[in-house]
Amino acid sequence: MAAEATENRNVGVPPAAAPERAPAGKSTAAAGRDSLLVASLKDAFFGALIALALAAPLVGLQTVPGAAGMGLALNQQWGQVAIVVAIVFFGRLLLNVFVWKTDNPITGVIGGALTRVPSIPVGKFATPILLLLAFVLPIIVVVYAPQQSRYVLDVGTLILTYVMLGWGLNIVVGLAGLLDLGYVAFYAVGAYSYALLAVNFGWSFWICLPLAGILAAFWGILLGFPVLRLRGDYLAIVTLAFGEIIRLVLINWFDLTNGPNGISQIPRPGFFGIDFVRGEGGFADTFGIPFSPNHRIVFLYYLILVLALMTSFVSARIRRLPVGRAWEALREDEIACRSLGINTTNTKLTAFAIGAMFGGFAGSFFATRQGFISPESFNFLESATILAIVVLGGLGSQIGVAVAAVVMIGGIELLRNLSWLKAVFGPDFDPSNYRMLIFGLVMVAIMVWRPRGLVSTRVPSVFYKKRKTVAAEFVEEGRG
Repeated sequence: MAAEATENRNVGVPPAAAPERAPAGKSTAAAGRDSLLVASLKDAFFGALIALALAAPLVGLQTVPGAAGMGLALNQQWGQVAIVVAIVFFGRLLLNVFVWKTDNPITGVIGGALTRVPSIPVGKFATPILLLLAFVLPIIVVVYAPQQSRYVLDVGTLILTYVMLGWGLNIVVGLAGLLDLGYVAFYAVGAYSYALLAVNFGWSFWICLPLAGILAAFWGILLGFPVLRLRGDYLAIVTLAFGEIIRLVLINWFDLTNGPNGISQIPRPGFFGIDFVRGEGGFADTFGIPFSPNHRIVFLYYLILVLALMTSFVSARIRRLPVGRAWEALREDEIACRSLGINTTNTKLTAFAIGAMFGGFAGSFFATRQGFISPESFNFLESATILAIVVLGGLGSQIGVAVAAVVMIGGIELLRNLSWLKAVFGPDFDPSNYRMLIFGLVMVAIMVWRPRGLVSTRVPSVFYKKRKTVAAEFVEEGRG
C-alpha cells in the first residue's frame, strides 16, 4: 500500500533533470573555464561597441580652423579611436576573467592578504606630513627649481583655495547632511564684496576680508530660510537655482557689478602695510633683500595656507560643540533629531551660515589674487568641482577633503603635461584636450573601488572612555 501510494503521488511529476555533462574529452573544470571565457568575450565585445559609439564623435572628430582661417574643418583621428576601443575591450576582458565573473577573484585574494597586514593609522601620520610639505614647498621650489617656482606656487595656491572651499562645504554636506549644489554663490558673494569695497572705497584687504565673510554668511541665512522644509533632491535643486540666480544677477546688474565685463584692477594685499613693489619702500628694500616678483606669489601662497588652516581648525572645534553634534544628529536622522528637542531650523541655518562664511573668505582671496573677476568665474562647474572634492575625499573627513583636492586639482594640471601619451596615441595627440575625459574616467574608477571616499573611516566627535574610529558604512551620508 505504501509503495502504491508513493507511486500515485509521483504521477504527473516530471523526473529530476539529469546533471549536465561536460563535452566528451573535457572535464567539468575545463568546461567552466570555456564558458567563463565566452561570457567574458561577449561582455568585452559589447563594452567595446559602446566605447566605439562614444569615442567616434568625441575623439575621432576634432574641429580645427579651416583653410585660410575661414570657418571650421573636421580633423579625423580614427587611429586614436581604435586605441581607445582596444583599451576598453582588453581592460573589460581582464576584469571579467580575473575580478567579476570568476568564483575566486584576484581582488578577494589581495583583500585577504591585506586583512592580515596590521592596520596603520594613516591619518595620524598623513596630517603632519602634508602640513610640513605645505609649509616647506615654497622654499623647496625656489631653491631647487627656480625656473618652475612661479608655476608650482600658482598651482599650490589654487589647490589650497579648493581645499578651503572643500572644508567650508564639508560643514554643510559632510557634517549637517544638507546637499548643496550652489556653494559657488557664496564664493561669488565674497569675491564681489571684496572687489566692490576695495575698488570703490579703497579699503584694505584685512578690513574687507571679514566683511566679505559676514556678507556671504548673511546670504547663506537668506538661502537657508526658504529651504528649511526641503530635503534630498528638492534641496539640491533649490540650491542649484540659487547659484544660477546669483550668477545672473552679477551679469545683469551692470551699474553695480559692471556686468559681464567684470571688475578689474582689484588691489593686492600687502605684508603689514608693505607693498611688494620694486624700489624704495617696497618689501625687498625694507628687509634688505634682492627684489623678486616671486615675493608676492609666496606671500599669497602662505596667506591662503593660513586661511585654509583656520577653516580646518574652526570647523574641527565647532564639530565638538553642541551645535556640531546637532549637525551630525541632523545628518543621521532628522526625525530623531527633532524628538531629542533639537531646533532643526537653527541647526540648518548655522550650517549654511558658517559654511557660506568660509566660502566668502575664499572668494575674497580669489579676487585679490586674480586682480580681476567676472561672473564666468562662478558657474555651476565650480560648485560641481567643490562637491566632487568633498564626496571623493569622504563626507565629514578633513584629511580626505585635502587629499581629494590635491588629486583633483593637481591631477587636472598634471594632465596638461603628459607628453608621453603622444608615444601611445601618436604625435598629433594633445593631452590637454582630453584631460577632463581622462580625469572623469579616473574619478569613476575611484568611486567604484572606494564608494565611501578616499578616507572611509570617521572619528566620532564624542566618545566614552576611548576614542575609536568608525567605518563609513555605519555613518549616514545625509541627504538633507
